[in-house]
Amino acid sequence: MTKILFICLGNICRIPMAEFVMKDLVEKAGLADEFQIDSAATCRDEIGNPVYPPARRKLAEHGISCEGHAARQLTAQDYEDYEEYDLLIGMEGANLKNMQRICGGDPAGKMHRLLDYTARPGDVADPWYTGDFEATWRDVSEGCKCLLAEIEKSGI
Repeated sequence: MTKILFICLGNICRIPMAEFVMKDLVEKAGLADEFQIDSAATCRDEIGNPVYPPARRKLAEHGISCEGHAARQLTAQDYEDYEEYDLLIGMEGANLKNMQRICGGDPAGKMHRLLDYTARPGDVADPWYTGDFEATWRDVSEGCKCLLAEIEKSGI
């Protein structure tokens, strides 16, 4: 089983989009039983909150439900789970720094940015600040498709 933890600042916009896009992709590929996919925030600001309404609408436009999501925080406790996850995927470089700080580093090289799996590595812009949920959708969708292709190819 491949275990993926998507991580960003608040766990209400980009990361739930990535979590539910990835779940949709593996479901459609008939691989849902082979994956465990979850998400977490690096800060406490949005803990317990649902997916931000514009992100929820963007997912719904594509037939993807995010029902039941509540933001949670990555904590030092998750370091104990570090060995359980095959991949910890952040949206931007700042997420990676926070993830490494919280988890005490990345000794197994499991932490990556989502767009690093695409032909255009970089950060996924935060629609909380940009307001551009369509651009975030494109980045997240492309990143998740490329991530799944890499997992299938390499057998992560």
